[in-house]
Amino acid sequence: MTRTIPRLRWTIIALFVGAMVINYLARSVLGVAAPVILTEQGISSEQYGWITGAFQIGVMFQPLAGYALDAIGLRAGFAMFVAAWSLITMAHAFASGWMGFAVLRGALGLAEGSAQPAGQKLIAEWFPAKERGVAGGIYNIGASFGAVFAPPLVAWAVMTQSWRLAFVVAGGIGLVWALFWFLWFRSPQRHFALGAAERDYILSGQEARLAGGDKPRMLALLRRRDLWGIALPRMLADPVWGMLSFWMPLYLARVRGFDLTQIALFAWLPFLAADLGCLFGPAIVAFLQRRGIELIDARRWAFTVGAVMMTGMAFVGIVTNPYVAIALLCLGGFAHQTLSVTVITMASDLFRRSEVATAAGLAGFAGNLGVLVFSLLLGQMVDDVGYEPFFVILGVLDLIGALLLWTLVRKPR
Repeated sequence: MTRTIPRLRWTIIALFVGAMVINYLARSVLGVAAPVILTEQGISSEQYGWITGAFQIGVMFQPLAGYALDAIGLRAGFAMFVAAWSLITMAHAFASGWMGFAVLRGALGLAEGSAQPAGQKLIAEWFPAKERGVAGGIYNIGASFGAVFAPPLVAWAVMTQSWRLAFVVAGGIGLVWALFWFLWFRSPQRHFALGAAERDYILSGQEARLAGGDKPRMLALLRRRDLWGIALPRMLADPVWGMLSFWMPLYLARVRGFDLTQIALFAWLPFLAADLGCLFGPAIVAFLQRRGIELIDARRWAFTVGAVMMTGMAFVGIVTNPYVAIALLCLGGFAHQTLSVTVITMASDLFRRSEVATAAGLAGFAGNLGVLVFSLLLGQMVDDVGYEPFFVILGVLDLIGALLLWTLVRKPR
């Protein structure tokens, strides 16, 4: 890229990072506050499993969110979704009992499921092929930063007033962002600040085979091997993020003996490591492409590297030193985002811009189905068998995902 090319597209992706921060902040507040909420509300581990499961059921409707974004467009569609999840987040402040939390978590998941389809549609429209991996990695940093900010926000809210304040603050920030997005964002064809040079640069670097097309048809997409090639690895990979977001604070409190202050000090570290993984995956892809490896193969190798690193998660429940366990959780966060960003970005490599949000939503459905099943099993069994078997399972699932990615995805001709 020459210095003469303006960079409005990077300003756009920076704005979207803000949405991802808010998205994952809103969903992570409950996990961090769980030790306090479960004690105050008398909620059991099994009931908490259903609360987290309700969120995953809501997020599993990502295909509908993606279809709505393809049909309505990113400007109005995504502003609507962000405003909805912000209001639902604020409503958590009035929740009582596990059923009340479960209902709100289901609604929150439905609205927040729009984020990844929106991100894939954004980079498909605004970035040439050679920059999509980096753009995808950058916006996914927001997911990790949202989880990073949740522990200190909850600790501050509890010390200032109560855990309920944290939900109000997270929701209020989202409403402000939604208004700004609606007022400023436009598509590349209509954005008032996009110059002709940058518009030509974006369009000339996009694959002709992915341009245009009719409205997305879900049944047609479901018949494609490429969709299953990215959906099944996501189903096996995403339970790691569910463990870090929803269960890690409880694990640190109940197994490692951490209090809320210690959780605020340490629970954000795996997500900081995950931020680095967001950039490491695209860096691997760029390194391999410079050595003549085709884009799809480079992404498959990046996923495989992440899967090998993920085997470290198998030892989290075995080590006796709690700080070594934290280090292994950090390795898990780093490895997960290395491979997760890679496979998520492949939706924009394989599907037309008119259907990319729907395809990403279908893959997201599979990923969240994996988190749902894992969370329900964990909630049902953790009091009897402990966390150790679940960490072992998380350590090997991505190796299977790598095999599926190499087997099912076909390189475009």
